[in-house]
Amino acid sequence: MSEITVNGQKRLVLVTGRAHPQLAVDVAAELDTELVHTDARTFANGEIYARYDESVRGCDAFVLQSHTTPINEWLMEQLIMVDALKRASAKRITVVAPFYPYARQDKKGRGREPISARLVADLFKAAGADRIMSVDLHAAQIQGFFDGPVDHLFAMPVLLKYFKEKLEPVSLTVVSPDMGRVRVADIWSDKLGAPLAIIHKRRDPLVPNQVSVHEIVGQVEGRTCLLVDDLIDTGRTIAKAAEALKANGAKNVVVAATHAVFSDPATEVLQSDFIDEVVVTDTLPVPEEKRWDRLTVLPIAPLIARAIHEVFEDGSVTSMFDGAA
Repeated sequence: MSEITVNGQKRLVLVTGRAHPQLAVDVAAELDTELVHTDARTFANGEIYARYDESVRGCDAFVLQSHTTPINEWLMEQLIMVDALKRASAKRITVVAPFYPYARQDKKGRGREPISARLVADLFKAAGADRIMSVDLHAAQIQGFFDGPVDHLFAMPVLLKYFKEKLEPVSLTVVSPDMGRVRVADIWSDKLGAPLAIIHKRRDPLVPNQVSVHEIVGQVEGRTCLLVDDLIDTGRTIAKAAEALKANGAKNVVVAATHAVFSDPATEVLQSDFIDEVVVTDTLPVPEEKRWDRLTVLPIAPLIARAIHEVFEDGSVTSMFDGAA
């Protein structure tokens, strides 16, 4: 009778969709590994196809995709890649979605609306994902939409490091652009040792991407104001907030956000005279035509790579953030 030997060596496989290949290259470099090549194509009628160029049987697979425009195409591509891994007998599949798609549709604001963030979680599960990893979810409850582990990473350490080196805490005020961001802004103010201000705004639920600023709670006159948010889409909310801060005597307005969605006309809007600098991470691709001299893009790859390493080695992702965020 021949003896059966079992190879207990775990194998990490990192694959990427076509939305933000540079991020995947950077993550692979941080992990000191190679990306497994994916033959991904879009047929003439729009159907997407994906096949891996080598065996993935028994591996611990991480499928990286940044959900930029066209978001539905990249979501579908990631689902198809997960399905291909499942059918090729990957042992564990982790969806790495630095910017979680449809995250802003996390609850019903009015009757007859969808909860699309939950639908996306269900789609990942149906495709075969065992785990989800994302950066700065728009709403923390999205973690509960997925029936499995969710690694919620925070870009705050990356952004904080930059601002601690650049901004003087004595004249700094951290500003929340709305009531929904107060908790996050409060953590920022603690970390930077700076006071907190809040902008009260109203949004018409029938008019998307439009906002009206009402009043500012807190001391901003003569100070450098650091506006913190999770994402910038068209930039109108941030621009209105910056204008209100300057009108109330703010000396400088610096904007910090994790996700540079930058839907048109964001690049024009954010070059407003009221905004002195915009700092984002590269969870989403920021092409050259969407960059300007007062924009700083910080690399998120080291954070994602460290989290992937912890998950692969069955370590602690929470310990990366000292439980502080």
